[in-house]
Amino acid sequence: MEVMNDSPKSSKKPAKASLRGLVGDGTHLGLMDYLRKILNAQVYDVAHESALERATKLSQRLQNNVWLKREDSQKVFSFKLRGAFNKMAQLSPEQLHRGVICASAGNHAQGVALAASQLGCTATIVMPKTTPKLKIDAVQALQGHVVLHGESFNDAYQHAIELSKTNEMTFVHPFDDPDVIAGQGTIAMEILRQHQKPIHAIFVAIGGGGMISGIAAYIKAVRPEIKVIGVQTSDSDAMVRSVKQGKRIQLDDVGLFSDGTAVKLVGEETFRITKALVDDFVIVDTDAVCAAIKDVFEDTRSILEPAGALSVAGLKQYVAKHNLLEDTLVAVTCGANMNFDRLRFVAERAEVGEQREAIFAVTIPERRGSFKRLCELIGPRAVTEFNYRISDSDLAHVFVGLAVSNREEAKSIAAQLASNGFDTLDLTDDELSKLHLRHLVGGHSKQAKQEHLYRFVFPERPGALMKFLSAMPVDWNISLFHYRNQGADYGRILVGLQIPNDATTAFQDFIESVDYPFVEETANPVYRLFLG
Repeated sequence: MEVMNDSPKSSKKPAKASLRGLVGDGTHLGLMDYLRKILNAQVYDVAHESALERATKLSQRLQNNVWLKREDSQKVFSFKLRGAFNKMAQLSPEQLHRGVICASAGNHAQGVALAASQLGCTATIVMPKTTPKLKIDAVQALQGHVVLHGESFNDAYQHAIELSKTNEMTFVHPFDDPDVIAGQGTIAMEILRQHQKPIHAIFVAIGGGGMISGIAAYIKAVRPEIKVIGVQTSDSDAMVRSVKQGKRIQLDDVGLFSDGTAVKLVGEETFRITKALVDDFVIVDTDAVCAAIKDVFEDTRSILEPAGALSVAGLKQYVAKHNLLEDTLVAVTCGANMNFDRLRFVAERAEVGEQREAIFAVTIPERRGSFKRLCELIGPRAVTEFNYRISDSDLAHVFVGLAVSNREEAKSIAAQLASNGFDTLDLTDDELSKLHLRHLVGGHSKQAKQEHLYRFVFPERPGALMKFLSAMPVDWNISLFHYRNQGADYGRILVGLQIPNDATTAFQDFIESVDYPFVEETANPVYRLFLG
């Protein structure tokens, strides 16, 4: 089983999985057990057989036959209703009478609520207090009873478990349940029925692992020659790390952009199945996911949520790495519950993700004719951004965005500028530049002494900023602050703090009290160039 990563350092391949099947042991189900469960799964009272559509434009660009399994077209715009209904359809009348409960802030919640309305039982959905009103309204519209508890999914999950025991309700797990896994496995059953010709690989997003477990079980039982490839984001790769180390690994933090796959700890059963049956993994970044959302929109005019586009991003990366040509590839587009306001961020980052934009910091002499010379070297290329502000009598630093066809062209441009005497720093992969500094160029200040720079992520809710400010010691000063709403469930701020040199302990206390994920950027060379 090969575990891929977009970093050259991760080129080592673990040993091939010894199982091409899944062995039952009295406690766990075997491969044939799962095949029977999938063939007998009850999903079509709420789900429909989603279309398998050819992505014409993407196929032409990649020179492969790309097919999209459109699970984003389900009633709740996600595949989750399959597993939820199959689990609940197995319950006795007494269990249904007592009701079901789950913990979720998104697609699983809607799947459980819809299944409950179809089966005539009550559904209690425990959601974190930070859940956006849009998602709460969607669950309530399906007659789900919403309970808001805690600040995170883990808080909501623990509370749901407690309520299920106290009120004798059946807990419907979002992924780590054989009946849920079997329900998701019907996706693979449909793919093979819809496309009976050879398929090289099927690409599947991984959060907790329920969908890929069901798909892999069916594929390896019926058409084992087809590769099943899991896709995760670089900041939520719990399954990939777990498979590499041969045991479940819990992440301290997960990225929130692809919130549908932001799982710190994968399931016991999903890990067992994935480790045995999944052929390969691809790790993608935020820019690649944004580009994939745009790819699907251009082919279908549909807008996927980030988790829904992971499979397409992984497919594109896999094609490039393995130089595939004229192969048949299937990507499961698993969700479309996109917050509309988030589209501004997606659009901004899609060009970089498609490798169609490169950004640079170019240092030029502060004298007449230098800027014109820089433009001459850029030539006919389309300029996407120029940011400049005079700040020094000898040198000027210019932030430049250029349209390119691929990353190699970006390297070529940087080399060309450097060879003509302009020091050039390629910022295309620098997160600080793409999120903040492109909007803050020219911010040098002689007054910003003892300044430390930090990026924070905090929940997008009233009081979050006040919590941050209230926890900060009164003798510190904010020397820089940048925030830009991306329409997500979380916000990003860039903060310059003037902290006394002897305040190490106080700073640690401050960080622990606010409990927001952060990255220190004080040593970032781009910060030194433009703001420090």
